[in-house]
Amino acid sequence: ARAAPTAAAPCPLPAELPKNFEPQATEQALYEWWEESGFFVPNEDSDAEPFVISMPPPNVTGALHMGHSMFVTLQDIMTRFNRMRGRPTLWLPGTDHAGIATQTVVEKQLKRTENKSRHDLGREAFLKKVWQWKEEYGGRICQQLRRIGSSLDWTREVFTMDQKLSRAVTESFVRMHAEGLIFRDNRLVNWSCQLKSAISDIEVDYIDLESRTMVAVPSYKEKVEFGGIWSFAYPFADGSGEIVVATTRPETMLGDTAVAVHPDDPRYKVLHGKTLKHPFVDREIPVICDAELVDMAFGTGAVKITPAHDPNDFETGKRHGLEFISILTDDGKINANGGARFAGTPRFEARKTVLAALEEAGLYRGVADNKMRLGLCSRSKDVIEPMIKPQWWVDCKGMAADACEVVRDGRLEIIPKMHEKTWFNWLENIRDWCISRQLWWGHRIPAYFVRLPGDDAETGQPGTSSEKMDRWVVGRAEADALAEAKKRFPEHADALQLAQDEDVLDTWYSSGLFPFSVMGWPDQTADLDAFYPTSLLETGHDILFFWVARMVMQGMKLTGKVPFSQVYLHAMVRDAHGRKMSKSLGNVIDPLECIEGISLAALQKKLEAGNLDPREVKKAQAGQAQDYPDGIPECGTDALRFALTAYTSQGRDINLDVQRVVGYRQWCNKLWNAIRFATRNLAEGFKPPTKAETVAIVKGAPLAVRWVLARLTACAAAANKAMEVYDFSAATSAIYDFWQYKLCDVYIEAMKPLM
Repeated sequence: ARAAPTAAAPCPLPAELPKNFEPQATEQALYEWWEESGFFVPNEDSDAEPFVISMPPPNVTGALHMGHSMFVTLQDIMTRFNRMRGRPTLWLPGTDHAGIATQTVVEKQLKRTENKSRHDLGREAFLKKVWQWKEEYGGRICQQLRRIGSSLDWTREVFTMDQKLSRAVTESFVRMHAEGLIFRDNRLVNWSCQLKSAISDIEVDYIDLESRTMVAVPSYKEKVEFGGIWSFAYPFADGSGEIVVATTRPETMLGDTAVAVHPDDPRYKVLHGKTLKHPFVDREIPVICDAELVDMAFGTGAVKITPAHDPNDFETGKRHGLEFISILTDDGKINANGGARFAGTPRFEARKTVLAALEEAGLYRGVADNKMRLGLCSRSKDVIEPMIKPQWWVDCKGMAADACEVVRDGRLEIIPKMHEKTWFNWLENIRDWCISRQLWWGHRIPAYFVRLPGDDAETGQPGTSSEKMDRWVVGRAEADALAEAKKRFPEHADALQLAQDEDVLDTWYSSGLFPFSVMGWPDQTADLDAFYPTSLLETGHDILFFWVARMVMQGMKLTGKVPFSQVYLHAMVRDAHGRKMSKSLGNVIDPLECIEGISLAALQKKLEAGNLDPREVKKAQAGQAQDYPDGIPECGTDALRFALTAYTSQGRDINLDVQRVVGYRQWCNKLWNAIRFATRNLAEGFKPPTKAETVAIVKGAPLAVRWVLARLTACAAAANKAMEVYDFSAATSAIYDFWQYKLCDVYIEAMKPLM
C-alpha cells in the first residue's frame, strides 16, 4: 500500500507576506509545493472510509473553458472537504480521446497547413499526426487543471486510449457480445455526410424554424431552403387518377416505396391496395393502410413512405414489409437507385432538380410554411441525414431497467432530485445504442469479417447493404477471432481470411467504463479493491443520459456494482447575457484568461488562430469587443473559484459575468491583508497552542476574542452543514459573511488600536 507522503519542503510563502496579493506568483508556488509534497495522494493505510471521485475526462480537443472550471471547482471543493475530515481521498484525473471532435480538429489543421486530407496520408500516418496533436494539447489541459488548483492525484493520471483503458474497452466488448448484448444490424442512424460517419444523438444540434428559411450548409455555395412542406401528386399505375402527398424533403421521394393512408379515412377507402407509378424510376409503389403513422387531419391525409431515410417511415416499412431503398452515397450524393437523371447530384441540389422535374411532369402542387426542427452535426454543422447502415449496437433494455431500479431503491441518489424524472423518462423509453463510428481515431472495434474462398468482391462485403452479418467474429486478439472463425467455418479452416473492422467505437462507450477501467479492470487490482465503487459522480445535467446512465448500465453489467452512490448535477455556465458558450459568439473564455488576465487584442488574435470560419471570426470578435472592451484583468484562481461557487444554485443555469469575478479578486486582497495583519502581530517564534492550551486561552480571553471565535464556530457549522448536502452557495455565503462582516469589519477594526 502507498501511504501519502509528507511534505518534503517547507511552505514556499515568506514569513513576512508582501503588502499586495499577487495571485499568479502565490497560487502557482503553493500548488507546486502541494503536488511535490504528495498531498493529493490518498493515505491507503487509513481505516477510514475512502472518498473517491472520478473527473469527467475533458476532451483532448484544445483548451478548457469556463464550463470545465465549474465542475473542476466543485469537485475540488468536495475532495478537499473530505480530505480535511481525515478520509483517504482519491480524485482521479484523465483526458478523453474525443473521437469525432479530435479527428475533425486535426483534419481541419491538416487541410489548412498541408492542403491534404486524412486519405492522402493513410490511416497509420494520420493517426501519428493525431497522437502528436494529443501530446501537445493534452498536456496543455493538464497544466490548466493544475492552474485552476485541482488537487488531483497525478500519479494515477490516465488517457482513455492508454493501454490499460484500451484493454478494458476490448474486454467489455468481447463479454457483452458473448452475452448477445452487442450485435450487428442494418438500421437507421444519424449520418453526417461531411464526416462520412454515424454520430450519436448528443452530437446532433437542433435549430427551430418557424417558416421557410434559407440555411447555409457546408460544401454548398448557395443556401438551402428548409421549413417548407412541398406537395406533389403520384399518378395511379392504371391511369385512373392521382393521390397528393406532402414532404419536407422532396429529394427523398426518389426512395419512396409506398404511400400510406388511414384505414378509416373515407376519402381513400376505394384506393386500398392500389398501386402508384413512380414518375422518375422504374417501379410501382403500393397504397398501404397505417393507423399508427397517418393523421387524417394533417395535410392531405396521405403520407409518402421512404423507409431508408426517415425514422417513422423506417418503422412503417418494417411493419408492412416494404422495400428499403437507399438513394444516397456516404458523401450525400444521389446514387444509382435514385435514377440516372439524378445520380451523382448532391442531395440539396437534387431537391431543386426533383421539384423542377415534378413541375415539368405536371405533378407539382405547391409549397407552404412548415414549422420544423432541423438537425445539424455539432462538429461539421452539416444537415443530418437519416440513413440505413450496418452498425454495431448495444441492447440496452435490461441494463436500463436495472439502472432505474437502483435509483428507486436508493442505491443511487440523484441530486437535485428533480432530475430523476429525466432519468426515468430516458431509460424507460431507451432504444438500442449505435456504438460504431466510421472514423480512424478511437478504439478500433475488436471484430473481424471472415472472407471465404469464392466470395463475391462486391456483394455481401462489410459496410454494404448486402453485408453478410453472420461472417463477423469477435476476439480479444486476432488469434482468438481466427480460432472462432475456424470453429464456425470448419470446411474452410485453412483458406479463410480475416479483416478487422475499420470502424472505431463511440467515445461514450469507453467513457462509460471510466470509473472502473481507470482502476485496472478487468484485473482485480489493489485500486479496484480499495476505491471501487466510487463515492460520487459530479457532472453537468446535460449529459445525465449520454454519460451518467451509461456508466451505471455498463458498471452494473460488467462489475455487478453501481459505480457510485451519488450523482450531483451542477448548473450550466452561460455568458453574462444567458447565451450558451460558443466559439462563434466569441464568448468562450479560457479560465486562464480570467485567472491571469488578457487584453482584448490577445483575445481576438486567439480567435484568428483557431479553426473558425473567417465570417464567424468577425462575428465573434465583435462579441468580444462588446463584452470585454478593456480585456479581462488578472483575477487569480481563488477569485474565479469563489465566484463560480457563489453563483451555484442546484440545477439552475448560471450567467457568468466576469466583472463579478473581478469583485472577488478585490475581496481576496482583503483576506490577504487580514492574514498579513495577523501574522505581523504574532510573537517571534510563535507556535500554535495545543488543544488543551487553546481551551485555557479561550476561557481567559477578552470578550471580543470569545465573540469572534463564537462567530467562527457558527460559520464552520453552517459551512459544514451546507457542504454535506452540496449547497455550495450557502457554504460560500457563510464564509463570506464571517470574513467580511465579522472578522474584517468588526474584529480586526476593534483590534487595530490595541496592537
